Amino acid sequence: MELKRRRYAGDEDRWRIRAFLRDVYLRNDRLERSWQVYRFDYWHWHGILNLGDGALEGIFIWEDGGGRIAAVLNQESDGHVYLQVDPDFRSAELETEMIETAEQYLALPVEGSQHLLVWANEHDDLRQALLAERGYIKESWAEYQRRRMLDGPLPDYVPAAGYSVRALGEGAELLERCYASGLAFHPDDVGYAVNNRADAGWYRNIQNAPLYRRDLDIVAIAPDGAVASFCTVWFDDVTRSGAFEPVGTVPAHQRRGLGKAVMAEGLRRLQRIGATMAYVGSYSTEAHRLYEAMGFTEYELNEPWTKVVR
Repeated sequence: MELKRRRYAGDEDRWRIRAFLRDVYLRNDRLERSWQVYRFDYWHWHGILNLGDGALEGIFIWEDGGGRIAAVLNQESDGHVYLQVDPDFRSAELETEMIETAEQYLALPVEGSQHLLVWANEHDDLRQALLAERGYIKESWAEYQRRRMLDGPLPDYVPAAGYSVRALGEGAELLERCYASGLAFHPDDVGYAVNNRADAGWYRNIQNAPLYRRDLDIVAIAPDGAVASFCTVWFDDVTRSGAFEPVGTVPAHQRRGLGKAVMAEGLRRLQRIGATMAYVGSYSTEAHRLYEAMGFTEYELNEPWTKVVR
């Protein structure tokens, strides 16, 4: 079947891509062989608007003669690309064209050359073979795409004495949530946290994402009222799936079980509103331990393949 490639053409495409991702995810038995909607939203509302990681206008769409989306090519950060493919249309020809398109338009300039990183699931023999044939090298690190069912008992962690766990508040507490994010992810740069708190507009962007829910934005509050730990949980009622992104604890409050406590609360809330599956991605040894303790013991590897394309 002949497919036509075109560029992203505006907001209608964004909503069509979200529907496409839901459909592909469900037909892949809820395995993350493509993005879930929450990740697409998070890339848009945080990655693009706050971090400058790519642009919706950089997306390429392949459609059949009736206008059905067969595949979507997008970047999440400069030079990192993802191939989202409807299983009904998967072929070596289509994926080759997608990789060639990424090489032409989405590679990252580095000191006079063009670098590209393409992600492939560890069980995706077709894509891995195509990348190897084109001279890509598989890197030694990977994203652990973790999942767990929500149909049974959940971990029951409580916060350390003096701490409380609940949904994020408004006003000054929102500013403290911004500050905590800076401390958790940039522990050696207090200035980053200060800037995070000075202008909460970046967090308002995240709160504008279609799947954002205040009741699933969980925080652990320290005895002095500071935000000590946090996790944002995304729930898609169409697929009955939830995902944790991000999860973090301020360094001064670590080793007190707070990460487990906020995640346990998030899992309980997901279960109450009807979610049947939950997901989280991990890269580091510390993150692996935390998420395994929360029951995310099943996973697949999403592996990066790299090449200097020219």
